Amino acid sequence: MAASELYTKSARVWIPDAEEEWKSAELVKDYKNGEASLQLMLEDGKVIEHKLDPKTKNLPYLRNPDILVGENDLTALSYLHEPAVLHNLKVRFIDSKLIYTYCGIVLVAINPYENLPIYGTDIINAYSGQNMGDMDPHIFAVAEEAYKQMARDERNQSIIVSGESGAGKTVSAKYAMRYFATVSGSASEANVEEKVLASNPIMEAIGNAKTTRNDNSSRFGKYIEIGFDNRYRIIGANMRTYLLEKSRVVFQADEERNYHVFYQLCASAHLPEFKNLRLSSANDFLYTRQGRSPVIEGVDDSKELCTTRHAFTLLGINESYQMGLFQVLAAILHLGNVEIKDRDADSSLIAPNNRHLTAFCELVGVTYQDMSQWLCHRKLKTANETYVKPLPRLQATNARDALSKHIYAKLFSWIVEHVNKALVTNVKQHSFIGVLDIYGFETFEINSFEQFCINYANEKLQQQFNMHVFKLEQEEYMREQIPWTLIDFYDNQPCINLIEAKMGILDLLDEECKMPKGSDDSWAQKLYNTHLKTCSLFEKPRMSNRAFIIQHFADKVEYQCEGFLEKNKDTVNAEQINVLKASKFDLLMELFRDEEKATSPTGQTPGTGGRTRLSIKPDKGRDSSSKEHKKTVGCQFRNSLQMLMETLNATTPHYVRCIKPNDFKLAFSFDPKRAVQQLRACGVLETIRISAAGFPSRWTYQEFFSRYRVLMKQKDVLADKKLTCRNVLEKLVEDQDKYQFGKTKIFFRAGQVAYLEKLRADKLRAACIRIQKTIRCWLARKKYLRMRNAAITIQRFTRGYQARCLAKFMRRTQAATIIQKYQRMCMERKRYRQKQAAALAMQTILRAYMARQKYQALLREHKAVIIQKFIRGWLARCWYKRCLEAIVYLQCCIRRMRAKRELKKLKIEARSVEHFKKLNKGMENKIMQLQRKIDEQHKDNRLVSEKLVSLENSYSAESERMRSELNRLRGAEEDAKNKTNQVLSLREELERLKKELSATQQEKKTIEEWAQTYRQEMEKMVSELKDQNGTLKKEKDDLNRLIQEQSQQMTEKMARAIVLETQQLETDLNEERSRYQNLLTEHRRLEEKYDDLKEEMALSSNVSKPGHRRTDSTHSSNESEYTYNSEYTDLEDGSRAREDVTRGMDTSLTLKLQKRVTELEQEKQSLRNELENKEDQFQRARARDDAEFKKARGAELEYESLKRQELESENKKLKHDLAAMRKSLLGDAVTGAGAPGSPAYKVLLDQLNASCEELEVRKEEVLILRSQLVSQKEAMHHKETMTEPSVFAEDVSKLKDAGEIKQAYISLKDTNRLLEHQLQSQRRTYDNEVESLRGELQNVKEENNRQQQLLAQNLQLPPEARIEASLQHEITRLTNENLELMADDPTASQEARVNILRRMVDLMEQLEKQDRTIRKLKKQLKVYSKRIGEMGAVQTEGQTSPGQMVDEPIHPVNIARREKDFQGMLEYKKEDEMKLVKNLILELKPRGVAVNLIPGLPAYILFMCLRHADYLNDDQKVRTLLTSTINSIKKILKKRGEDFETVSFWLSNTCRFLHCLKQYSGDETFAKLNTPRQNEHCLTNFDLAEYRQVISDLAIQIYQQLIKCIEGTLHAMIVYGMLEHETIQGVSGVKPTGLRKRTASIAEEDTYTLESMLRQLSAFHSTMCQHGTDPELIKQVVKQEFYIIGAVTLNNLLLRKDMCSWSKGMQIRYNVSQLEEWLRDKGLMNCGAKETLEPLIQAAQLLQVKKKTDEDAEAICSMCHALTTSQIVRILNLYTPVNEFEERVSIAFIRTIQTRLRDRSESPQLLMDTKMIYPVTFPFNPSSLALETIQIPSSLNLGFLTRV
Repeated sequence: MAASELYTKSARVWIPDAEEEWKSAELVKDYKNGEASLQLMLEDGKVIEHKLDPKTKNLPYLRNPDILVGENDLTALSYLHEPAVLHNLKVRFIDSKLIYTYCGIVLVAINPYENLPIYGTDIINAYSGQNMGDMDPHIFAVAEEAYKQMARDERNQSIIVSGESGAGKTVSAKYAMRYFATVSGSASEANVEEKVLASNPIMEAIGNAKTTRNDNSSRFGKYIEIGFDNRYRIIGANMRTYLLEKSRVVFQADEERNYHVFYQLCASAHLPEFKNLRLSSANDFLYTRQGRSPVIEGVDDSKELCTTRHAFTLLGINESYQMGLFQVLAAILHLGNVEIKDRDADSSLIAPNNRHLTAFCELVGVTYQDMSQWLCHRKLKTANETYVKPLPRLQATNARDALSKHIYAKLFSWIVEHVNKALVTNVKQHSFIGVLDIYGFETFEINSFEQFCINYANEKLQQQFNMHVFKLEQEEYMREQIPWTLIDFYDNQPCINLIEAKMGILDLLDEECKMPKGSDDSWAQKLYNTHLKTCSLFEKPRMSNRAFIIQHFADKVEYQCEGFLEKNKDTVNAEQINVLKASKFDLLMELFRDEEKATSPTGQTPGTGGRTRLSIKPDKGRDSSSKEHKKTVGCQFRNSLQMLMETLNATTPHYVRCIKPNDFKLAFSFDPKRAVQQLRACGVLETIRISAAGFPSRWTYQEFFSRYRVLMKQKDVLADKKLTCRNVLEKLVEDQDKYQFGKTKIFFRAGQVAYLEKLRADKLRAACIRIQKTIRCWLARKKYLRMRNAAITIQRFTRGYQARCLAKFMRRTQAATIIQKYQRMCMERKRYRQKQAAALAMQTILRAYMARQKYQALLREHKAVIIQKFIRGWLARCWYKRCLEAIVYLQCCIRRMRAKRELKKLKIEARSVEHFKKLNKGMENKIMQLQRKIDEQHKDNRLVSEKLVSLENSYSAESERMRSELNRLRGAEEDAKNKTNQVLSLREELERLKKELSATQQEKKTIEEWAQTYRQEMEKMVSELKDQNGTLKKEKDDLNRLIQEQSQQMTEKMARAIVLETQQLETDLNEERSRYQNLLTEHRRLEEKYDDLKEEMALSSNVSKPGHRRTDSTHSSNESEYTYNSEYTDLEDGSRAREDVTRGMDTSLTLKLQKRVTELEQEKQSLRNELENKEDQFQRARARDDAEFKKARGAELEYESLKRQELESENKKLKHDLAAMRKSLLGDAVTGAGAPGSPAYKVLLDQLNASCEELEVRKEEVLILRSQLVSQKEAMHHKETMTEPSVFAEDVSKLKDAGEIKQAYISLKDTNRLLEHQLQSQRRTYDNEVESLRGELQNVKEENNRQQQLLAQNLQLPPEARIEASLQHEITRLTNENLELMADDPTASQEARVNILRRMVDLMEQLEKQDRTIRKLKKQLKVYSKRIGEMGAVQTEGQTSPGQMVDEPIHPVNIARREKDFQGMLEYKKEDEMKLVKNLILELKPRGVAVNLIPGLPAYILFMCLRHADYLNDDQKVRTLLTSTINSIKKILKKRGEDFETVSFWLSNTCRFLHCLKQYSGDETFAKLNTPRQNEHCLTNFDLAEYRQVISDLAIQIYQQLIKCIEGTLHAMIVYGMLEHETIQGVSGVKPTGLRKRTASIAEEDTYTLESMLRQLSAFHSTMCQHGTDPELIKQVVKQEFYIIGAVTLNNLLLRKDMCSWSKGMQIRYNVSQLEEWLRDKGLMNCGAKETLEPLIQAAQLLQVKKKTDEDAEAICSMCHALTTSQIVRILNLYTPVNEFEERVSIAFIRTIQTRLRDRSESPQLLMDTKMIYPVTFPFNPSSLALETIQIPSSLNLGFLTRV
């Protein structure tokens, strides 16, 4: 198909644009060959005419289909050209926020100018071990590819990071090194990876600075070689530096800074250790203030200095050296502030006592006079003489700056050298990965020597890059057996020859430097003469004779010749160097130790324009002191570059091209012009051009068949897919040159994939149209039928409605007529009645008016007569009164006149004495009479008062009658007082009383009326009150109901609070359990590391094979963490031997391991204590003791005390029986009655049997007591946890007031404290008593056992030996008692000793007397001894002895005791313990045991052996058996830890062994489901609670190992089965893939499907079921399996753009449904596994839902509650349409989602933690299997075990 045929209507093309470089347009009409222009419509709707180039007639570039836009690999694009590359990068960067893109073998990284959460440890783990094409582009993917190829191909690797300043080269290199440090680890504990990473802050401090383009720009290039050992773990590193920009030390442009370290020192000048440096603010120094930007936003220089110092310390540079470095740096700052003044035109001087020069001299240890002298002078040498020439001020200033740059360059080299020393190790380096961080191509307005060197280096790197790309293309063609045709690509060897060949630019520059009078101008003329006519790449500017132009691979660059010679020479005043060499400062002397007279070319004087970057670190390997002259800068740089190229050519390169999207450091802002410039300069477009020149699009046959199956007919599909693809392509594409068939792939020319996509889209569009036509027809028919039925129904209802309306109208008309008739009649009657009433009313009113008028006239006449009468009377009275008043007034006047006269006479008489005496005599008599009268009155009054009081006292108790009598008495009292009053007054009083009586009667009537009224009101009020009372009762009931509801709500609220608190505590408990299990994992890892170190030290003489091992081995230690102290004595010899072997280990390594183990153990112990505290807090929070529990507790304690008393009495009885036995034995021995067959002998045997039975009864009682103790504790917890919420709820429901609740709560707390205190005190007392009782019982039991053993031994001995043994035993017993007495009382012990001696003498005499009797009975005693031995054999073997006589009595008691005590146990000898462990654990094949034997058989066998050791009370045997078992299980797991069947088998057996230890521990908590027979088999002598914890920890470790096995098996299946495999065929369309998919490290294998993963899950499940794993444990394993599946699938979905599509969401949901069906088939739906898949389910739903409107956004936010915001946004950004009919998610919609989800409080982590393991629990699962029924198969080779 011709290319011009693609230019049809609606085809989209790219046209050049001045602003955006390229602009998209769409063809308005078809293009025909020969037309000179195209009719195009821009995106804004504007129609333009695009004229074609008349010479070339080249059509504009075609746009790729939308489904190809945003691809991970640019080589996957159908059209490979500049606008397609630019557009793809822009879409990924702006729309999808993806900064990494593949371009063939190149990773393009665009600087986002924003911190992105894509560099965490979880991302590193996600990329670790993955193929490069399987994941989205990332710097970690490149690092992983390099690491994998290093291990696979045994070849060194290089990562070349290039780009211009500010593009992110340093950060990319840093992340690559971080990846290597994380995934590889280090070969020792010296933390080499930390040291490698610690070199970054040091190099950034001394080599990075702020520029206008970047705040942290590297001003030097570096190549870091990271070394690996044969196990591919980091062992060290080495750094080489290039092109240090020394001129920045003395000069910075605007908005730029000097190196960071200077500002860090100035910011920390206030620190005490920096006082002697005399530093201040950065604005005070010339070298740090020229850029006028001393502060970087968001950077704290003082903190950065702390980081730098910490890095120095980590790399072994001690504090003194650090202070020396800072001293030199401070001296440079002070040197820059030295002011040089003009003395005259040809000389200069420095002012005396210049403080900055003084500070410089003091800091570097030189004399002030020498330094000031040679700063302003220089020495000239001739053939015979030496002159000292003064320097002008400008030259002196340049010399000062040159010295500063030289010192800094020396310091930089010294730091690099010491960093390399710190990174070097003694381990042999097997391979390395180099990371090159170097400048990209640069061009400025003024380009000088530095830009020339940088661009020369980029030319070399570009040549190497082109050759590598060309080589890879050639290898791909040859591998696929495609005919190879030479591809023309740009070779920049001519440009390199122009620079470095003989008579090249560098040679001419060096030659000019050697000339005595060489200059830049003469050198420029030589260049013109040599190359202007011979080389097309060299040009001369038109307007300049001091510049030249070179055509580089990226662009033309014009270089200014000024300063080239000076910079190439790079000289420094030798006298200044000599002054520094004479310094007393050790570090400065070390810096200039190798300095010769002619200084090395490592410094420069500043140029007049452009950027000045100076040259490399000297190459010491090639620097020869025998040469007369030092090499120039250009020569050194050429040699160093040649070495670098040799290194890169010897490695496999990986390329990272960093792009700067804009010049303003704006986050996610893309400038197309700047991007195109950098893409051209870094070689990305050249890679595209090389790929496009051949067959850039490459598909596997399977991919092509899956994608373009729709273009095939059924008859075209053959069994051979390769042949099918060939036949289809021949039909679709006629030109066979457009494609080639390889062995595994089909190769297409550029544009052919777009053509095939067009055909596919047309076919799908036609199919869609046909489907739409059919569906629309069906919908229209369905709609028509629905409308017809609806119309008929509407008609029927309408007609019925109209008929009903007519009938209703007729009924209403008739009714209206009737209503009108009656209405009119009523209205007429009413009108008549109104008129009649009006007439009558008018007559009545008129007549009444006339009557009233007549009455009022008569009334007025009568009133007038009355008024006249009264007026006349009043007038007469007024006249009478006036006359009377006048008469009275006259009488008064006359009487007043007479009185005045009489008064005058009296006054005259009163003045005489006689008259006065006469008056007095009469007065005295009168006074005396009055006094007597008063006395009498007082006496009468007193008598009356007394009488009144007596009457009051006598009648006060009476009622209303007595009160009326009192009133009468008071009246009599008044009569007595007023005896002088006459009867008239009494009569008046009587009248008054009568009036009062009448008034009282009137008042009585009034009161009665009021009472009647009041009674009525009260009755009314009572009725109202009754109503109110009813209302109040109703309100009261409502309030009571409300209170009850509130109390119920409060109860529910408290219950919910308790439930929430319980859930929180359970969550905390699970977290603590998880932390504890993680610590167990860490402890196990350290044990494995310790074992590995031991193995390495043991095999240090052997050379291990090289292999690629990514992670540490997962083996368990052979030693148990939990063993008793007595074990260590057995292991001392082994530990000493190990110490001898490991004595050669690194001391620091051993100390670090010991310290780490100690810290982990302490942390583990603290976590365990914290867990116990949490559990205690949980129990105390729920602890509420009530009275019933207290009573029950008291009753139990009472019962226990009675039981103790009973046991004490029984023990006393036993002691008494033993004493009687001894006495009987001794007495019978004297009398001879103790012979066999005698009554005493039978009594002795009966007592022995009875004592044995009694002892067993005591044992059972002790066990019962112990179980009661445990059950009481458990009951206490059970009551606290189970009964307390209901009791508390009842109490709360009774309390109605908050105050009462508070008071009740406080009192309850006090009561609880008191009860708890009493309970603890009682418990302590009880425990002490039980311990003492247990000790006494143990002593009695031991004494009884000794007596039994002694008796059995004595009965088997001959008579002589029997008596001697009895005596010896008695002597031993007496000696022990003597010792005890001596310890108690020395005096008593002496007396006891005398008694013992006497008794011994008596016993010896008795011995001599009994010898004769014993000899006589010897024969009979032998017979009875034999019979007793046979009885013992019957007890042990369980069968009757053949020699037993029939007539001999058989003791049934002994037989019952044997059946009770000796069953369900296995006896073995101690020397057979290793054989037992070896046959049962180490050499056991799980498959045979699982298939043929009962589940958990090894656990049962071990427990039965343990029971026998417990029965024997052998603590050493118990301890060694448990320790050997634990260590052997660890050993077999270490040996076969990768075998799922083995790990599952021992997990099941370990759990069963743990359950047996619990079930038979005697604890009532675990013995509830036991049978009586099983309770008899409980352990009797040892409490193995501590070992239960050890075995539980072991089970946790085995569980974690099982999960690792499952994860390792499933991990390879998950991505293929859940994402890549098409379970529903034809749903997902395969999109074109790029070069990265084809060059993956491991070839694709379509071996895993969803069915294979389900089969693997079923295999896991069936294996665990066969091994008898607990069902609850199986549920936890399945839950963990499904979590791993969901997490791995979701993480890959989040990191793979090609998987985020609608069809893939459907595929995932179908796969999840299959997993749920598997759970349903296995009956595991309730195990919580389905919930772990919820994030994956929601992610799949998110891929399928609509993503357009706000309603869709709301639905997504409510649906995706299990996904984090970052995960939702990531999926939306990665969503990629597979077909043209799908649409991308708009940026506005994503912003809406982010806005709605910003209030979520969640972790910002993007990926799920695939390493997370749920905390495992082992619920108690007792076994119903009886131990006595277990048979040991012979296949186990355990014949040495005996069932007893």
